[in-house]
Amino acid sequence: VAGPLLRNNRQTTDSSSLEGHYVGVYFSAHWCPPCRSLTRVLVESYRIIKESGKKFEIVFVSADRSEESFKQYFSEMPWLAVPYSDEARRSRLNRLYGIQGIPTLILLDTDGHMITRQGRVEVLNDPECRLFPWHPRPVLELSESNAVQLHEGPCLVLFVDAEEEGELEPAKELIQPIAEKLMAKYKAKEEETPLLFFVAGEDDMTDSLRDYTNLPEAAPLLTILDMSARAKYVLDAEEITPAIVEQFVNDFLAEKLKPEPI
Repeated sequence: VAGPLLRNNRQTTDSSSLEGHYVGVYFSAHWCPPCRSLTRVLVESYRIIKESGKKFEIVFVSADRSEESFKQYFSEMPWLAVPYSDEARRSRLNRLYGIQGIPTLILLDTDGHMITRQGRVEVLNDPECRLFPWHPRPVLELSESNAVQLHEGPCLVLFVDAEEEGELEPAKELIQPIAEKLMAKYKAKEEETPLLFFVAGEDDMTDSLRDYTNLPEAAPLLTILDMSARAKYVLDAEEITPAIVEQFVNDFLAEKLKPEPI
């Protein structure tokens, strides 16, 4: 991000003004309808966070197709932007964060280390910004808004019999220590966790996922789904214990499990 940054009043500031701030790096474009929808929500989130007294800034990295489109879109934003003319810097940031699609919101801590790639999901799920700066939670309850993360990399999904709110808590508590241990191990190495953890109950979202991945109807059912590799690993056991989950995770990471096609 180093270098001059624009404000939408056409003034410039240096990237050194970001020191000591949490920073959102926002990859977006006016021609993209989901981007425009997210921008409207993000403007409100930005206001809430700033008014709470937290040091937070957003840097817009445009994927617009012309400077005119960039100017029109940026005029709606109260934060900073990499100049559209600095195409090399915009490209560098896209490569650095491995941007595959937009909108993407990357959250960085005050030292510039990545907190999460899932800023979009976090902003939409937390409109009052109570969980800012949105550190990753070890275990998520699978929902329509976070299902996009199933495509980010391998995901452990524990399917259980649960239709009512709160019934997923025992399943989360079962796998949470294993997820926390794995997160801590990779954070110490300054690497991204190689596995995300979800619990899934019984709803339309879960039914669609089971159908798409051709999973049996059994519950509890312990799986690891790797959508990008179109591979699944399934453990159908009558009882799921922490020891069974930990062994399953370790075997997966050691590449001892045999994948089935999705």
